[in-house]
Amino acid sequence: MTKQLIGLDRVGMIYEAASGPVEALAGISLSVEAGQFVSLVGPSGCGKSTLLRIVAGLRPATAGTVTVAGQPVREPIADVGMVFQAPILLKWRSILQNVLLPAELAGRNAGALRDRAEQLLDMAGLHGFADKLPRELSGGMQQRAALCRALLLDPPLLLMDEPFGALDAMTRDDMALELLRIWGERDLAQQARKTVLFVTHSIAEAVFLSDRVVVMSPRPGRIAADLVVDLPRPRTVELRASEAFGRLNLDIFRALTGQFTGR
Repeated sequence: MTKQLIGLDRVGMIYEAASGPVEALAGISLSVEAGQFVSLVGPSGCGKSTLLRIVAGLRPATAGTVTVAGQPVREPIADVGMVFQAPILLKWRSILQNVLLPAELAGRNAGALRDRAEQLLDMAGLHGFADKLPRELSGGMQQRAALCRALLLDPPLLLMDEPFGALDAMTRDDMALELLRIWGERDLAQQARKTVLFVTHSIAEAVFLSDRVVVMSPRPGRIAADLVVDLPRPRTVELRASEAFGRLNLDIFRALTGQFTGR
C-alpha cells in the first residue's frame, strides 16, 4: 500500500515587495504518494518554484501546513535532492568532486561515498568524465552530473525546478529518458522509486514523464486541475505519436487556459 510522502493543506504564500504585499500562492492542497512522479505546470509567476522551495523548507509558507514523510516542515529538510535549471557546478572542482559535495556539506565522509558517486556517473553515461572540469562537458552532461549530485545521499524525494529548460530540444528529450531510467521506471516495485516533484513549462515533457500533472492558475497560484497520466510505462518516444498522449496534452492546455471541465 502506497503512503503519502508530501502533504500540502491550504498552503498560501504572501511576500513583501517594494510596492507592497504580493500573494504568490493561495489555498494549495495537494497529496503526493511515495514513488510518484508529479509535474507542476503553469504560467510564469504562478508560484511553481516557490511551492517547491516551501516543500524543501527553504521558504516558510505564510498559511496552511506542509508535511514530508508525516513530519511538519518548519526548516530545511535533510532527505531531499534538488536539481535546478542551471547545473550550478563549482567550476574549480572536478565532476566527481562536485558530485561528492553534498556529503561534505552534510559532514559525512566523502571518501566512503566515492564508489557510489562513480557508480552514479557511470549510470548517467558519464564514465570517464569524473576527473574533468565542468567547462569540459556539454550542458546536457553537466545536468547529468547535477542529477548525480542530487542522488548521492540516496534521498527519497527529488525536487526538480525546470532542470532541462536551458537545453536544446534533442538534449532535453535525451535527458527526459535518462531521468526516467535513473528514477527506476522499469522497476515494477514502485516503492523503490524516488518521489519526484518536477516543475516544467513544457506540457509534452510533463505528460511524458509523469504519473500526474498538476496545473496551476495565474498568480496567486491555485490548483486548476490535477490530471492522472494513464499511459503505459516504460515510456517510449513512439508514445508521443499516440492519440492518448495528444489528448492529455490538449486537456492540460485547456486547463491552463481555463477551458478544461474534466472527464
